Amino acid sequence: MNKITPFLWLEKNGEEAVNYYFSIFTKSKLVSLSRHGEGGNGAAGEMFVASIELENIPLTILNGGPHYTLTPAFSLSIDCADQAEVDHYWDKLGEGGQPMQCGWLTDRYGVTWQIVPSALPRLLAGKDLEKTKRVMAAMMKMVKLDVALLEAAAEG
Repeated sequence: MNKITPFLWLEKNGEEAVNYYFSIFTKSKLVSLSRHGEGGNGAAGEMFVASIELENIPLTILNGGPHYTLTPAFSLSIDCADQAEVDHYWDKLGEGGQPMQCGWLTDRYGVTWQIVPSALPRLLAGKDLEKTKRVMAAMMKMVKLDVALLEAAAEG
């Protein structure tokens, strides 16, 4: 077991979310799942807590009720090798969700994701402050990140 695991509190559709994420991430695994019994806080047989792995990263998902909601103050970031991978995760996780600026989106379950091409940190690195400014300015105008436009901004 990892020392630190992100723990996501969903209202009531945790099992649906688990299955949804499993359909998107090729490396996904159910580690454990507990269900409510008779007289519990949820309906008998309904998922209570699931421990899963997405791309070898552990997550715990709780059907916790309406007491708390997720916000973009906490997000999960996906490092994407190329534009095709950005498009895949953006399209899948964005179904029924809300796109945000700079490659962020909130999915249909309220979980916020950053869909980031690995080119972005590379383009922002280095001592050329003018290049960094151009890349940042280009990114700030984007919703879904576009690798070709980020690279063009880096070139000037």
